Amino acid sequence: MNILILGATSTVAADVARIYRAQGARFYLMARSQAKLAELSRELGAAVIGERCVDFLDAPATVVALRYALDALGAVDLVLIAQGDLGDQMLSESDFAEAERQILVNYVSVVAQLTVLGPFFEAQGRGSIAVISSVAGERGRPRNYTYGSAKGGLTLYLQGLRSRLWPRVTVTTIKLGPVDTPMTKGHEKNGLFVTSPEAARGIVRAIARRRGEAYVPGFWRGIMAVVRVLPEAIFQRIAFLSGR
Repeated sequence: MNILILGATSTVAADVARIYRAQGARFYLMARSQAKLAELSRELGAAVIGERCVDFLDAPATVVALRYALDALGAVDLVLIAQGDLGDQMLSESDFAEAERQILVNYVSVVAQLTVLGPFFEAQGRGSIAVISSVAGERGRPRNYTYGSAKGGLTLYLQGLRSRLWPRVTVTTIKLGPVDTPMTKGHEKNGLFVTSPEAARGIVRAIARRRGEAYVPGFWRGIMAVVRVLPEAIFQRIAFLSGR
């Protein structure tokens, strides 16, 4: 199994790679941090056939790096796009540069990648694309609506891509709930958080089942079914949902 992982050094993506390595997969890894990329590559060992450090905010450089990676892999069974950054919500409300950065990282840069990957898989005629989105994209909440709006846009984009490539290529949107990782170190933890290995196992299961959209963990499906339909007059009175 040949796997390309973008944002490979994120905690969850690295745990996903460890699961697939145990299944005999081969990898091409792409990430922004050279040091973290080298460390993960050493850990995965001979399973890694290539790696590339790239700034995903540099769309032209990303396109070049992606085409090189696809050539190196030849046939590709799975691409996992795992990059993302929660950013600073409070800052994004008064500083456009921070708002723009969050939207670029979580939405625009992923679309740049998919404009290369979509045609590649369309020509290949098989394979899977899995992209980590977020339950934050289901409804705007004061605590993370800049990040959530980017993830919501990404989820919508993936719906269209999924129908375009169906039925030969599977596009899986991973609607990930909060995970206890360095990205959420400044957030108060509660019972809805899961560990990175737990999230990784849920992602691998969703990909294996060829799900179009998958909530990870699964209990978020029921939660968000309620959150999506709550009238704003009620939503705004529930501190857990509308508070900071």
